Amino acid sequence: MSDTIFQFSKQDILGGKIYPPSWYRVRIDDVVAGPSKNLEKPSTNFNIKGTILMDADTGDKVYADHPVGNWMFNSRAMGFAKGFLVALGVAEESIDENTRFDFKAAIGKEIDVYIENDLYEGRQVNRVNHKYRQPRA
Repeated sequence: MSDTIFQFSKQDILGGKIYPPSWYRVRIDDVVAGPSKNLEKPSTNFNIKGTILMDADTGDKVYADHPVGNWMFNSRAMGFAKGFLVALGVAEESIDENTRFDFKAAIGKEIDVYIENDLYEGRQVNRVNHKYRQPRA
């Protein structure tokens, strides 16, 4: 068999879709920690992968099972994670300089994430710009 043969996964096919800006119910599928590329100021990136379940405001499932793609938090700017934790149900008043959280605990949980559009290297992409809320009934 040739070593140049490949096959697309469903996530590969759906991954290039640009979603209309909206609140989406997202299931957190995985969290991967790794070093940032900045060698002068070493830090850790926490890459989040998720799957859209539905439009969180309308319940429309046209983008159900579509990947959100990677979005991340960086250990040098953890303030962006506060809204993420609150959306997961952590009481905002309990978050202080001593709060510790294992991102892996978010796997399998659902939150509402605002996905917007942006340009990256001249092409349109989906962007999670750290806007989160707890899922509404």
